[in-house]
Amino acid sequence: MPETTRSANGLTANRYGNRPTMKDVAARAGVGLKTVSRVVNGEPGVTPDTERRVQEAIEALGFRRNDSARVLRKGRTASIGLILEDLADPFYGPLSRAVEEVARAHGALLINGSSAEDPDREQELALALCARRVDGLVVIPAGDDHRYLEPEIRAGVATVFVDRPAGRIDADVVLSDNYGGARDGVAHLIAHGHRRIGFIGDMPRIHTAAERLRGYRAAMEDAGIPVEDRWMSLGATNPERVRRAAAQMLSGPDPVTAVFTGNNRVTVTVIRVLAEHSRQVALVGFDDIELADLLRPGLTVVAQDSAALGRTAAERLFRQLDGTLVAPERIELPTRLITRGSGELPPAD
Repeated sequence: MPETTRSANGLTANRYGNRPTMKDVAARAGVGLKTVSRVVNGEPGVTPDTERRVQEAIEALGFRRNDSARVLRKGRTASIGLILEDLADPFYGPLSRAVEEVARAHGALLINGSSAEDPDREQELALALCARRVDGLVVIPAGDDHRYLEPEIRAGVATVFVDRPAGRIDADVVLSDNYGGARDGVAHLIAHGHRRIGFIGDMPRIHTAAERLRGYRAAMEDAGIPVEDRWMSLGATNPERVRRAAAQMLSGPDPVTAVFTGNNRVTVTVIRVLAEHSRQVALVGFDDIELADLLRPGLTVVAQDSAALGRTAAERLFRQLDGTLVAPERIELPTRLITRGSGELPPAD
């Protein structure tokens, strides 16, 4: 049998659930249900004394209006979903906050979740949010086939992809200039005398990793520097894999004199490896990290504006919902090279 309690107001209920209803408020205040509805919804036609009694009953019972039926009658739930790669990644904090602020300005609630870079989990989460009738989705895709969202988009679910493009559907996307940023970062190392430059990045199937590798290759080609296979390593960003890749590049008769790291998680591991290394090695990372300016030397980075990514995507989403957008667009935001010292070190040999 479920555990029950008797509250101070005399109502008997399960230990959990069974929130007070408008009927309960009406009974306590001694008024009709329609009168309670008028007070709750701020409608006219209620005397001040009656409104006071209803408000006292609402406060005593802890009544909260159930918005679900009301918003569904309007065809909107005033909620949007945000699907991230990893909620624990610091890059996504400002992005998520920016989406939330735009949603709040439009009177909407944000619901977010993490795909953990798993395409199946991304699809499961996206469809679960759609089943809960969110008005729109902001998606950082883990997969490369998003045709599963076509029925939802046709049904009116506004959808914007951010950080990476959608796969096999035409949809709005907001990106950083991954190619140009990586090209600038590697060109910066070349300008400081480096020729043997390593690149350690994320999984090659990920759009951002592929674009940053392309930028690395372009900078080396622009400078007429042949790239050796052993200077490049793409794969999982776990510390063990990154540590092995860095150790291999830094060993042998012709080790790299500089490293360009493809994202913040890779950068953190490489910083630890270089702290244990006896030889001076220059470093430029893609993505800024906390306390980068306090390192000695400070960390030179190609910085993205993750808040601008989130804000632009969310604003685009609500423009879709307002009906002011027609054709999907690809929006690319610039990156910024921040020099702090690590990328300006000269070659040690």
